Amino acid sequence: MAAAAPWLLLVSIAARLAWTYLAPNGANFVDLHVYVGGAGTLDHPGTLYDYVYADQTPDFPLPFTYPPFAAVVFYPMHLLPFGLVALAWQLGIVAALYGVVRVSQRLLSVDDDFAKGRRVAMAWTAVGIWLEPLRSTFDYGQINVLLVLAVLYAVYSTRWWLSGLLVGLAAGVKLTPAVSGLYFLGARRWGTVVFSAVVFFATVGVSALVVGDQTRYYFTELLGDASRVGPIGTSFNQSWRGGISRILGHDAGYGPVVVVAIAVTAVLAVLAWRALGGADDRLGAIVVVQLFGLLLSPISWTHHWVWVLPLMIWLLHGPLRERLGAQILGWGWLVLTIVGVPWLLSFAQPTIWVISRPWYLAWAGLIYIVATLVTLAWIASTRPTFLRSRRSPGPSPHPYR
Repeated sequence: MAAAAPWLLLVSIAARLAWTYLAPNGANFVDLHVYVGGAGTLDHPGTLYDYVYADQTPDFPLPFTYPPFAAVVFYPMHLLPFGLVALAWQLGIVAALYGVVRVSQRLLSVDDDFAKGRRVAMAWTAVGIWLEPLRSTFDYGQINVLLVLAVLYAVYSTRWWLSGLLVGLAAGVKLTPAVSGLYFLGARRWGTVVFSAVVFFATVGVSALVVGDQTRYYFTELLGDASRVGPIGTSFNQSWRGGISRILGHDAGYGPVVVVAIAVTAVLAVLAWRALGGADDRLGAIVVVQLFGLLLSPISWTHHWVWVLPLMIWLLHGPLRERLGAQILGWGWLVLTIVGVPWLLSFAQPTIWVISRPWYLAWAGLIYIVATLVTLAWIASTRPTFLRSRRSPGPSPHPYR
């Protein structure tokens, strides 16, 4: 398969573009329209968070929900023809996806051909294009793959200023990468923690200068308003809040049930972190942190779950790859995301706004959540014997010998 990987990747890219431009229900780029349209409002001060895109989503006019710094970053795109931006965006997603695979390879503490295999990376990229998180990323024109790449490279880099810069900028564009700070705290990379916070607040300062009072409005009034981001109960929301809301039939908010579920997840994540020797296994550790973040967030759309690709790489090629549990989980995640169970369940909901549904559909909507709990619990139960040495942010010895 590795020998044919370049051709497989070309075919996969061609098929993805054919789906986008030739299929009747190909990509609509609704989120990319929001990026570009929202950024364009900077020409009219004070209107950023009044902007909505509803041309293709009349039942859900999409507002600009990102930090104001995102509008500053996206601003140049509104000066170009949208068709050109959309094509370049798709090709950029493919390139970033390949980057995610390559950095994941370099983070693995294993000595085999996989860690050096560009062809293997091409094969994973070709497959990754068709995972549900990537399918929705392409369809909507989302940015999550780029953010995952930035965080992974921040973990890979030993330069505190570069790692901090990447995390801070990523959080400035979209708040979700901020959970990566837990990894750097656990790894005791204090310089990265401090500098990422400095960079993030610098993005706020730049936003205040360029966007004006809309910056204050976002951080004091809009931040935390999940209802503005989207429908909590849709099957596409694979967070604890979404899953429990579907079971209860109403928005559970961060009530007692959700808080207890998050607390259980946090305990499993800490135990999994400790089983991995903390940051000794850098890819495994950052994946554990991101899985916790996905369940913690009020809304984790399926396109937020790009992190399952590094997870599968870690399970199937990492230091525990020879264990039966790693094989079952790795291939299980691959099947789940190729099939796209939340996507299938979406056909059974009358609209994205309806939270109440038959019990069997509500419980089935926990699919990614349950798979995450099983994964964290399995990692926590591995109890490997580590070569103990002083931790450093650089490459570590093989931890499972």
